[in-house]
Amino acid sequence: MRLNRSMTILVAALATTGLAACGGGDADTGDDSEGTQAGGGSGTPQVAFIQGVIGDNFYISMECGVRAAAEELGAEVSVQGPQRWDPALQQPIVTSVAANDPDAILIAPNDVTALQRPLEDAAENSEVVLVDTTVEDPSFAASAIASDNIGGGAAAFEAIQELVPDGGQVLVIDNQPGISTSDDRVQGFEEAAAQDDSFEYVGVEYAQNQPARAASIVTSTLQRYPDLKAIFATNIFSAEGAATGIEQAGVSGEVQVIGFDAGPAQVEALQDGTLQAIIAQQPYDIGYQGVEQALMALEGEETEAEIQTGFTIVTADTLESEEGQAALYASEC
Repeated sequence: MRLNRSMTILVAALATTGLAACGGGDADTGDDSEGTQAGGGSGTPQVAFIQGVIGDNFYISMECGVRAAAEELGAEVSVQGPQRWDPALQQPIVTSVAANDPDAILIAPNDVTALQRPLEDAAENSEVVLVDTTVEDPSFAASAIASDNIGGGAAAFEAIQELVPDGGQVLVIDNQPGISTSDDRVQGFEEAAAQDDSFEYVGVEYAQNQPARAASIVTSTLQRYPDLKAIFATNIFSAEGAATGIEQAGVSGEVQVIGFDAGPAQVEALQDGTLQAIIAQQPYDIGYQGVEQALMALEGEETEAEIQTGFTIVTADTLESEEGQAALYASEC
């Protein structure tokens, strides 16, 4: 369904049903208690938001931005996502959502390759906006919105330089290869580390979104590299596990840990000194702008092919500041 501007304004003026709080529907099936499901023919633009994984504070915060924009701009939203970060679980969700022909689909693809064809097919009948992650060829998308992840990886290394001025061995713990955002974070970190001879980069290990695995990586790496000085963990689960591994090894304060994202587990680890800094993205803004771009595309307006949002480095000293508090991720809307 393609909407002109006047129709969209009329729809927004007539909309009277408010949006429910985040998590108000069934996140796995796409059922949403506050309005008609995508493709329901209500006359109001129907936006389906497919998260990378449900229950993740990053995507909860993004959902809050999606819902706020939808309420302000006169759209209805359904939200769904896989229980784990797994393209095999996300693909059937994409197929099911696309079968309903929603006006727009916002999605954080689980894999740059596996989701390429399903999303190309979905784009034949729906405007697709990529949020957070992307695919190999995003040319079918109305817009792609994400953090400056290469810059975020470089910032993580800069934080390590300040924390460990004498240099030393550094490790990266990532989720898994093939995820555009974390691949970029690793790239940014590696490029920055290569410019400083006082640091020895010992490589990247993959925790596959399992905190227990990340903790095990830390303890085994310390056995191989007892002089390890710092760890960069590229996402919530890697940072959570790295913090646990540092505690288990009894080297809190000796090995500096920089985490990516600002969920409750990272904040707690920052407060107790297990993490020394966290790099917070702006998921709310990504979600809000995703809806804006989708509705612009539906109205036939020119959209921005690529939008990069910033990040905030939060330390124990800045955590309670207005900027630090604003950067933290939501547990609910």
